[in-house]
Amino acid sequence: MKELIKKAEKSRILPFAALGIGAIMVVAGVIRDEHLVVLKKAVNICLECIGIG
Repeated sequence: MKELIKKAEKSRILPFAALGIGAIMVVAGVIRDEHLVVLKKAVNICLECIGIG
């Protein structure tokens, strides 16, 4: 019975830990201006599809 309770507690912690790590990664990306790099690449790909770039 105790093992079952421990398993349930661990499974509750895992999603929150993953969410926290994800949030930290997003903040780190914004601090490093990675969103601007992604936007620039997206614009270039879009313009190439249209035939302008």
